[in-house]
Amino acid sequence: MFASLSERITSAIKKLSGRGQLTAENIHDTLREIRIALLEADVALPVVRDFIAHIQEKALGVEVINSLTPDQVLIKLVHDELVSLMGETSVGLELNVEPPAVILMAGLQGSGKTTTVAKLARWLKQNDKKNIMVASTDVYRPAAIQQLQTLATQVEVTFFPSHVNDDPVAIAKAALQAARTQLMDVLIIDTAGRLHIDDEMMAEIQRIHAAIHPHETLFTVDSLTGQDAANTAKAFNDALPLTGVILTKTDGDARGGAALSVRHITGKPIRFMGIGEKIDAFELFHPDRVASRILGMGDILSLVEEAERKIDRKKAEKLAKKIKKGKTFNLEDFRDQLREVSKLGGIGSIMGKLPGMGALPQMAKDKINDRSLKEIEAIINSMTPKERRFPVIINGSRKRRIAMGSGTDIQAVNRLLKQFTLMQKMMKKLSGAGGLTKLMRGLPGGLMSGMGGGGFFPKS
Repeated sequence: MFASLSERITSAIKKLSGRGQLTAENIHDTLREIRIALLEADVALPVVRDFIAHIQEKALGVEVINSLTPDQVLIKLVHDELVSLMGETSVGLELNVEPPAVILMAGLQGSGKTTTVAKLARWLKQNDKKNIMVASTDVYRPAAIQQLQTLATQVEVTFFPSHVNDDPVAIAKAALQAARTQLMDVLIIDTAGRLHIDDEMMAEIQRIHAAIHPHETLFTVDSLTGQDAANTAKAFNDALPLTGVILTKTDGDARGGAALSVRHITGKPIRFMGIGEKIDAFELFHPDRVASRILGMGDILSLVEEAERKIDRKKAEKLAKKIKKGKTFNLEDFRDQLREVSKLGGIGSIMGKLPGMGALPQMAKDKINDRSLKEIEAIINSMTPKERRFPVIINGSRKRRIAMGSGTDIQAVNRLLKQFTLMQKMMKKLSGAGGLTKLMRGLPGGLMSGMGGGGFFPKS
């Protein structure tokens, strides 16, 4: 997420490293590069102007004190301005009302609105323990109602049935009555999208809004459309009393124009963001954490929270006890760990939240990918249970069989076995006193350089 923007901004600020102080000249040169980076990231021009002006005003005259260097001073200023631009703090939904709390979803066709309805329903069910009903008033798009019904079944929330011959306003009213009768906590109404903004579309959603008086009116916006997303959000905000924005498809957004423009232009907070295609790839929008990601500082808090929700704690404790007792870490344990990584959105998602990953060379980043993880799992799955527990017995003929069964080659099997042997040695170090310290000391060049050099992953 925001990879190219992150790379450009951090590269510009790094050039200040080693300077004794911030001067008008080096501030001007650095901010010029940041301005270009923001414009190339498709951030709206008025947003860029204000952003640069605010930083320049704060940076001029700032002296380097204590251990801070000019690049550290500017990183702090840029970070704080990014946070201010995106909304200061995370803003959840206001659902402390007499149930059912009604959420009306708006957005253009193709913005991922219907999928976002299901993601939001799942999130509210899991995190706030709410009883959720969803309903679709999209009687125009083929299979839109069926799509929401399928998604509702998948996330295990109640679906209110509707039909393409029904009136959208009547559907919304009937769904609200059903939600009251069935004692639902939250009702989420999906509305029809269009390929572009038109008067008919706005008039219909205004009628729905007037009929059900939603507590939250959220606009879903495709972050890949950059500043156009912010301009579209403004058009909707002029027609409807929006209460917030949900950014979709942020995992594919290397630029960040929408995230940095939408709140400034609409004045409405970004509430959530979709971070992948999976139904659980959805999280609260934290401006400070996103700012840290953009500046290559990682987002450990989000990673820890995600791990707490998704990692199988019993399995983790079982493995920890096994290692502590000095028992052998085998390929079945390794495969289990790969599956836990997948639960966190894959290696790409984890890398985006780790500090310093932006500084890795592109060749190293390319080697650390989910395709590599799938190849490893395929190789391990092609082994017999005995081979997984005792990989030392894997000879040449076994390697040929494993390679054929996994659709790889003997070289890939050899790489995995070699890398796994290194991991076994590391796990042994963890079993003794001061294990973690010994482990980190034993990693040549540090953990990340080991990974980047192909330490744990086969070449793609």
